[in-house]
Amino acid sequence: MRYSTVDDVLAVILAGGVGARLSVLSDKRAKPSVPFGGKFRIIDFSLSNCVNSQIDNIAVLTQYRPRSLMEHIATGKAWDLDRRRGGVELLQPQLMSEGGGWYRGTADAIYQNRRYIATRHFNYILVLSGDHIYKMDYRLLYHFAKKTDADLTISALPVAPEDVSRFGIIFTDKKGRITGFKEKPRKAESNLASMGVYLFKKKVLLDALQRNARRKRTSHDFGKDIIPILLRRGAQLYAYRYEGYWRDVGTLQSYWEANMDLLGAEPKLNLYDRDWPIFTASTGPPPVKLGKYASVHNSMLSAGCIVNGRVVDSVIFPGTIVHQNSVVISSIIMDDCLVQRDCILDRVIMDKRVVLGEGVRIGLGADDIPNREFPDLLNTGLSVIGKNSAVPPQMVIGRNCLIGSDIAEEDYGQMRTLKSGENVLKRTVSGEDP
Repeated sequence: MRYSTVDDVLAVILAGGVGARLSVLSDKRAKPSVPFGGKFRIIDFSLSNCVNSQIDNIAVLTQYRPRSLMEHIATGKAWDLDRRRGGVELLQPQLMSEGGGWYRGTADAIYQNRRYIATRHFNYILVLSGDHIYKMDYRLLYHFAKKTDADLTISALPVAPEDVSRFGIIFTDKKGRITGFKEKPRKAESNLASMGVYLFKKKVLLDALQRNARRKRTSHDFGKDIIPILLRRGAQLYAYRYEGYWRDVGTLQSYWEANMDLLGAEPKLNLYDRDWPIFTASTGPPPVKLGKYASVHNSMLSAGCIVNGRVVDSVIFPGTIVHQNSVVISSIIMDDCLVQRDCILDRVIMDKRVVLGEGVRIGLGADDIPNREFPDLLNTGLSVIGKNSAVPPQMVIGRNCLIGSDIAEEDYGQMRTLKSGENVLKRTVSGEDP
């Protein structure tokens, strides 16, 4: 297929989200910079999609704890975006004489950077989220928008009826023109969900943002405000139906599921596709080392790992060590963690630089006891340990448990058992680190 040129597109990636539903995984970093898939950061997928789609003019809007994200992207060299013309720019909120300050929503983030957008020569603005996992050729979206002469094209896919309350739901006619839109309805006759991928004509976007900014009551949100404004004004809105893999990894459960989707003989998301590589900034640690007693099944091991235990259905990030007689099942273990001898982990997410003492057991007990303080976040049997924490030897931890960041062995006191649904937390969060 011959693609229309994409020189007319500026991509704007929204990457300033707090990500509260990711709990301790995002208490020291922006959600798009959370590690994923043994090697990557979540934002790598949006950036790589742009580069693979030949879109090389990209603005990344940051806000919450941006340091790790800025250090990761840096000059954009890992994505071949370190260039004099085009490339990637990182934009932060600014205090201005006519207003400004912290972004109040997705639409306000774009509005505060309206002068940056207005002065660029592009006629189309591609608005993306920095916290979705998917591979998408935006050239097809652009070709569809040009063909329909759409003022706004929304990429969409069908979801299960029980999930409609989590998404903006789109109603279309037979030609794909959008006739209605409901933001996270309890029930809906349609199950066509917005992916949060928007391709606007620049003039249409800037006009809608200006109109929304003048309203007294607004959520400053694309789904709640901008799309309804355009529908009321009779703009041409079309839905582009996407048929590939896509996940919003905004919760601990969806993050775990997306990592598990990388495993198996035919994974739902193939990271080994040479025609659509996912680029990332990498320092290139030494190769994986499997010890004499290692046993690995249906798992993903990153460079620099040393495994001398048993790993099943798991994703292991660079530099992690799993010692002899330890068993890791259905878990996500981030960079430079240490699993000492005789440990058992079942459905655990461990952030960077966690140290488990010998004989630690995590994931024991009933699945049906939700977390006492965070029942909406931990209720499926996952247990989560924050960055730079330690677990004392012989500690037994149940399911749906949360151990915060920077927890030392002495923080447990005399405790040697943490029942399902219980937590060990510090009530203050220290500064951001990568």
